[in-house]
Amino acid sequence: MVNKDLNRIKVVLVEHKRTNKWLAEQLGKDPGTVSKWCTNTSQPSIDMFFKIAELLEVDYTELIVKPQ
Repeated sequence: MVNKDLNRIKVVLVEHKRTNKWLAEQLGKDPGTVSKWCTNTSQPSIDMFFKIAELLEVDYTELIVKPQ
């Protein structure tokens, strides 16, 4: 299976001038976990996508890569 980028968390964090560390602190998550999400090594749960979207004040769909 090809490892594809499925989320845009890092891009949206940059657009909102926020860091992985900030997101980890807000969510009470380990910074390593958030780093894995930002590099698409692993993916957060759907519930976590909603929490991230709420923190960044965006629609959750902005965090997901649209299929080509």
